Amino acid sequence: MEKFLMGTYDVVVVGAGHAGCEAGLAAARMGMKTLMLSINLEAVAMMACNPSIGGTGKGHLVREIDALGGEMGINIDKTFIQSRMLNTAKGPAVHSLRAQADKNEYHIEMKKTLEAEENLHLKQGEVIDLMIEDGKACGVVLKTGAMYRSKAVILATGTFLAGKIFIGESVFESGPNGLAPSNELAQRLREYGLPIRRFKTGTPARALAKSLDYEKMIPQDGDETVVPFSFMNDDLQKNQVKCWLTYTNETTHEVIRRNFHRSALFGGQIEGVGPRYCPSIEDKVNRFADKKRHQLFIEPEGLYTEEMYIQGMSSSLPEDVQEEFYKTIEGLEHLEIVRPAYAIEYDCIDPLDLKVNLENRHIENLFCAGQFNGSSGYEEAAAQGLIAGINAVCKIKEEMPFILDRSEAYIGVLIDDLVTKGTNEPYRIMTSRAEYRLLLRQDNADMRLTERGYAVGLVKKDRYERLLKKKEVVAEETDRLKKKILQPDVVNPFLEEKGSTPVKSGISLLELLKRPEITYDDAAVIDDIRPKLSAHQKTMMEVQIKYEGYIIKQQQQIEKFKKLEHKKLPSDLDYFSIEGLRIEARQKLDALRPVSVGQASRISGVSPADINVLLIWLEKMRRQKH
Repeated sequence: MEKFLMGTYDVVVVGAGHAGCEAGLAAARMGMKTLMLSINLEAVAMMACNPSIGGTGKGHLVREIDALGGEMGINIDKTFIQSRMLNTAKGPAVHSLRAQADKNEYHIEMKKTLEAEENLHLKQGEVIDLMIEDGKACGVVLKTGAMYRSKAVILATGTFLAGKIFIGESVFESGPNGLAPSNELAQRLREYGLPIRRFKTGTPARALAKSLDYEKMIPQDGDETVVPFSFMNDDLQKNQVKCWLTYTNETTHEVIRRNFHRSALFGGQIEGVGPRYCPSIEDKVNRFADKKRHQLFIEPEGLYTEEMYIQGMSSSLPEDVQEEFYKTIEGLEHLEIVRPAYAIEYDCIDPLDLKVNLENRHIENLFCAGQFNGSSGYEEAAAQGLIAGINAVCKIKEEMPFILDRSEAYIGVLIDDLVTKGTNEPYRIMTSRAEYRLLLRQDNADMRLTERGYAVGLVKKDRYERLLKKKEVVAEETDRLKKKILQPDVVNPFLEEKGSTPVKSGISLLELLKRPEITYDDAAVIDDIRPKLSAHQKTMMEVQIKYEGYIIKQQQQIEKFKKLEHKKLPSDLDYFSIEGLRIEARQKLDALRPVSVGQASRISGVSPADINVLLIWLEKMRRQKH
């Protein structure tokens, strides 16, 4: 096939899913001439699985993406059809926003944003090869023979690489949602020696809305007051759709058990490893044999479609078995399946082959993001896409990499886990993975990250000025609450009404708000001056006041963490020459090349004794230098 040069760009992004969209927008908004290539433009920001954004831990990522100048939060705020804040019965560290999307509108709005972005060129085309010269990625080759040169390439291939669909005994090559797989690029990446592995994920069936009996299911309403994902929005009130809750039963489980032998999962056809925290229904029935039922949610896929998503019921069983077990569930007795559930297997890279800036260790200027890095989920993909896009620009400009550590963001936790610890299954972010989650709340993501985004050139002036105004308003109001003293005769009737202990002397409004039973809005009845605060401002300020003591303790923990993070390790350090390091530690450190002692301490196989040896070596080098 004859090849021909079609153009030259600063950055080429391969893939236009959630990772690719953030990568392309970040590079373009930072001034780079950027090309985004998708095997099919219908795949732009496609919600191939759950039509929702956010959830436990994931909502934190979306807020952080937004705070840094990304697009996911803005796009879901435009297109949500139901919004709920999860975990409100628990502490603020784990409060997580989740919104049901109109999946077609989500795709349309994101595609419009890409098309309107200056410096960004969106094209349909299948990449079949990378252009590599002197160990550096310098462009891509398309199936048509077209070549595009670039200074950096970002791989955000999702689940398309060597994609294979499993529905019972039926196995065929395919990308998600019936789109074509990317087989030639998958083969070339293996030939380049990249450490490729096979992972698996799945999606449930879609049912026709009018075939369901809603009177037998439990309605799930959205929140009365909608909290936006984007810090650029204050009020998003709209009519919301209902979702529905129902449960499997023993009959459902019996049908599934009887057909285990017909499942691709148990039949041996699937070699890829699936996500532990999102198992198929046959896997749930097998692993949790003592459970009498499993919950499932029925969720609309949009306002202009009859398709309903059956959350919690992915499967690789044949279509006839799917129809049989779905119909044993209350409310689904007469369901009509319009799209069967399926499992999909795909190629991804071992993330230990990546540097902390998401650049490949062996092919310079090749950045990787999203499910190609071994993660699962739209939100994890978008977060990596954003960081890969920023770092591709930093590399081109010969600037320092843009790195978020574990104490700064959930994005830092996500990337550090992948590139330092690796993963043997599709990685999912969870609040329990973050050591400093009281400080990494979703309500203060802009306070933590927007200045970082502004400094690197991604956050625009209007967002930055909005942050400065928020800081000013919150500081002034906190100071006012501290100075406003209420006497017992004024405050005690209010406290009695709230079931709170009366006071014997004057108390400031700030001290009053430290009580768990008193909210900022509650205090309105005894506060004669009420500045108008946005929901974002109010929430963040109230949490800061109520949890001040715990926050101070966590900040002290972070200071200790930072000491090891700030002890940098030379990129060319010969670990085999350092006496006292165990053989396994030398091998792991040499392979992964940690940037700091802190990162080295999180590598599997590197013991506390090895870290002490490194600290002694660094001190010895410091003294010799001086």
